Amino acid sequence: MNKNSILVGIIVGAIIPFVGMAVLLEIWDQFESSGIVSDEGLTMNFRRRTLALIALSLNFIPFIIYNKKYYTDAMRGVVFPTVIYSIAWFVYYGVGLIE
Repeated sequence: MNKNSILVGIIVGAIIPFVGMAVLLEIWDQFESSGIVSDEGLTMNFRRRTLALIALSLNFIPFIIYNKKYYTDAMRGVVFPTVIYSIAWFVYYGVGLIE
């Protein structure tokens, strides 16, 4: 399979945020159970909203790697799921921020 294809970029761009969110949630739960962090004083969705945004930003890593290797088609592929996830994030969490 050609590494410089839009399909590879779409697959990588769709998987990285899911894996990143799972890892970030696990890390947060470990911190919370050990007493390092607390949810006191924060809004109800703050933790999930912020972790989702960080997980979404993890797509910059493959984007930069593809840019250094001049894989322009794979870069384009990463952009599609990133835009879709960004719109979904804004629809789910952003409406509450604006109000």
